[in-house]
Amino acid sequence: MAGSGRRPEHRGPPELFYDETEARKYTQNSRVAEIQAQMAARAVELLALPEGRPCLLLDVGCGSGLSGEHISEEGHCWIGVDISRAMLDVAVEREVEGDLLLADMGDGIPFRPGTFDGCISISAVQWLCNADKKSHSPPKRLYRFFSTLYTALARGSRAVLQLYPENSEQLELITAQAMRAGFTVLYLCVWASNFVFQGLGTECADGEEIHQAKFTNERIRFRNAKGKSVKKSRDWILEKKERRRRQGKEVRADTKYTGRKRRPQF
Repeated sequence: MAGSGRRPEHRGPPELFYDETEARKYTQNSRVAEIQAQMAARAVELLALPEGRPCLLLDVGCGSGLSGEHISEEGHCWIGVDISRAMLDVAVEREVEGDLLLADMGDGIPFRPGTFDGCISISAVQWLCNADKKSHSPPKRLYRFFSTLYTALARGSRAVLQLYPENSEQLELITAQAMRAGFTVLYLCVWASNFVFQGLGTECADGEEIHQAKFTNERIRFRNAKGKSVKKSRDWILEKKERRRRQGKEVRADTKYTGRKRRPQF
């Protein structure tokens, strides 16, 4: 657990803490980008999306689009919501493939019922445990977030929320508001259903045992074996350019040099 002096939530509201300087520093940090990609991969895996068709996902606290990049690589569409305009500006500069919305998740998820096939959130929800204004009530903002998220999800779809609560009280607060909104909570992996609360590794009401999925690098090899292109390869680059063309974006023409690795310079 991070020390209280180092937690960004203690330095100010997210829309002020993640200014232009902090947004660029966060995005350009290679270690942060690697960790974000790993957590996004784990979150998408836990969504248990149907294979063979693209889904529409919501990325809450999308920031500069680091998590969204993995969603796009998996062949899905996504919409990102974030309260930091500076973070979203960086995402636009990076030409991420998802749609972006400037909004406060504590005010609710502003989408029609049943819009999304799933939701992920990486290191964002714990910000709602802090009252940055006199009008802010953490329990009310958390309930508003979870209740509107529940409505925006298609029935039976999941929301995987990775977060780092400061203490057990915050964890209990988040869990209580999620369950109050109608979610079944499985160690911060929640989905829209009418099941009772269960923990990972226990039995559901219908007798089916729930197990925590293991994440290893083997899934990358398995994914490639199913026919998907290896990241940064020529085929991967061509597929990404073709997706952007379909979105109406301006893309450079393909040449024999596309995807060719550069020789190291000394």
